[in-house]
Amino acid sequence: MKTGNSILAQGLFALLMMLAAGLAQAAGLLTAVDGSLPSLEVRDHRVTVTIEEGYAITEVEQIFANPHDRDLEAIYSFPVPDRASVAEFTMWIDGQPVVGEVLEKEQARRAYEEEKAAGREAGLTEKDAYRTFEVSVSPVRAKQQTRIRLVYFQPAMVDTGVGRYVYPLEEGGVDEEKLAFWTANSNVSHHFSFDLKLRSGYPVDAVRLPNHPGAQVTRNGSGEWTVHLERGAGQIAAEKEGNAKAFDPDTGNGAVFSLDQDLVVYWRHQPGLPGSVDLVAFKPEADKRGTFMLTVTPGGDLGPISQGTDWTFVLDVSGSMQGKFATLADGVSQAIGKMRPTDRFRLILFNDRARELTPGFVNATPEAVRLWVDEMDKVQPGSGTNLYAGIAEALADMDADRTHAIVLVTDGVANVGHTAQRDFIDLLTKKDVRLFTFIMGNSANRPLLEALTKHSGGFAINVSNSDDIVGHVLNAVSKVTHKALHGVEVSIKGVKTADLAPTEIGSLYRGQQLVLFGHYFGDGEAEVTLKGRISGRETVYSTRFDFPAVARANPEIERLWAYAAIDEMQQRMADFGAQADLEQAIVDLGIEFGLVTDYTSMVVMRNEQFEQRGIEHKNRDRRHLERAAAEQRGQAPVPSRRVDQEQPMFSGSRPGLGGGGGSFDLWMLLLTPVLLAARLRRR
Repeated sequence: MKTGNSILAQGLFALLMMLAAGLAQAAGLLTAVDGSLPSLEVRDHRVTVTIEEGYAITEVEQIFANPHDRDLEAIYSFPVPDRASVAEFTMWIDGQPVVGEVLEKEQARRAYEEEKAAGREAGLTEKDAYRTFEVSVSPVRAKQQTRIRLVYFQPAMVDTGVGRYVYPLEEGGVDEEKLAFWTANSNVSHHFSFDLKLRSGYPVDAVRLPNHPGAQVTRNGSGEWTVHLERGAGQIAAEKEGNAKAFDPDTGNGAVFSLDQDLVVYWRHQPGLPGSVDLVAFKPEADKRGTFMLTVTPGGDLGPISQGTDWTFVLDVSGSMQGKFATLADGVSQAIGKMRPTDRFRLILFNDRARELTPGFVNATPEAVRLWVDEMDKVQPGSGTNLYAGIAEALADMDADRTHAIVLVTDGVANVGHTAQRDFIDLLTKKDVRLFTFIMGNSANRPLLEALTKHSGGFAINVSNSDDIVGHVLNAVSKVTHKALHGVEVSIKGVKTADLAPTEIGSLYRGQQLVLFGHYFGDGEAEVTLKGRISGRETVYSTRFDFPAVARANPEIERLWAYAAIDEMQQRMADFGAQADLEQAIVDLGIEFGLVTDYTSMVVMRNEQFEQRGIEHKNRDRRHLERAAAEQRGQAPVPSRRVDQEQPMFSGSRPGLGGGGGSFDLWMLLLTPVLLAARLRRR
């Protein structure tokens, strides 16, 4: 008998593979579609990434060139990275870098427009909700160049022994108003480079870039790896193997690189590492408030699920799915063809309305599989995205005596029917069902989809076209087919803590880490307890360790805490509606910690204009502190941040993707023909 794993692997693999067929919008300089404005060019694009201590720092330096005879404004757009906060926007004025400062959003826009109207150098970085960051620079002088730098921070988590970093460049193409007005020039004309340094306190045995096999990956010593990818400025090599398409010397467009494909880097921890608790803190003085990031990596206590399950596939067939649905249908057919006799399935399609393709739940006999595969082949994607209708249809006619899971696949946003997050949560509250969501691309409504899955006790996975699809499949399947720790709570006693984020953790699935931010006061030994329910049985883990009196190595933790707190406030408003006090709290945190949010932006102007407007250089001073600390860390050996060695919180090893009693060997056997077909489709 096939295991429960063989239900979902084939289907989820092909559901994810559908991305390869889609056309992607790209990061780049925006130009009016009607040709009313001449286009500028991205001359240089240099990316430097450092991953250490559980978070990533990404620096992007660009040079915009103006080949025309008049001064122009540059507008650069790029997708919002997952859980990222922009911490620096620097513009070179008179040859000197000027660091931007954060103001309330309308105030920042007004200051930028006033400086631009006066003909003085100015820049602005704004956040367009969950979709994009947009950088405006004025003026790029005629026949001259302008240099800028962006820096953003984000957590760098490990899932089932594998870490993942994405430098997002593809936009999802779901913002129709933007697409109707702007087109993006994604070409880099002179030089592109991508450099990543990984410093890990746990042994790493492999690093890879699945879609850029020409990148140079080097192991430099104990705990440190580097990745280097470069095009142009004397570079003549081109990526020609595998799926690489970063540079094609035969295009004839003069570009050395195109910013139309995400860069994804994976690193894999050595197998058999113990479950652990890691603490990174920042506390500049003993009598000051401290900030901490606590990372809990559980051991492998979550066993497999053996009973039969009802699976509902909720599939997006809106207009943005054109060119992708054929692969999606192929994936579903693979999934239902491999189900166990004790499992059932049904298929629900949604665009501006929802309809059930199957007549309720169907047993996966060969005849039924052929019938519903043929029916899916007749579907033509089109129209809007009524996500609410799709989920509502999935919740109807559920058998209360059977385990039920909903697999939602969408690449867009809810733009038809109910769109308020509270409506979706009220809908899910009516049923006890787990929602598992694959969020396709960089422009999907991640906040909404992640909130729904968290509320249901499920999980969401963000998927890039450049991802290692097999790894995503194995990771997702290992979660769906194993028990989870639900109703997770963390308590800290012995040291005063406050302002924890997230305040509601929800569920932890196999291989997932828990990252908790907060403030602490004083120092000394603390007892940390993690508890939750596995199959209805309460399970408790605990350990004891010291919070430091002084810790100066990681000042970035303050911004990461502020982002986590802001994210909680935004989720609360999405659930219950806008609240003036929460909006003001986000503005206050954004200004204090120098973060670009939905309510704050970062503006650059000449130093004398900052002084004239009474704008303090708080963010400049914070960045000086962070840069100095990062330089000191880079010169020191890679530290271990594990704090539970003396009293381990977990007795077992961390789970990996190679375990499960041989089930994953079966998985790879089942996936082989699909992988071969997928590779052929990608060529």
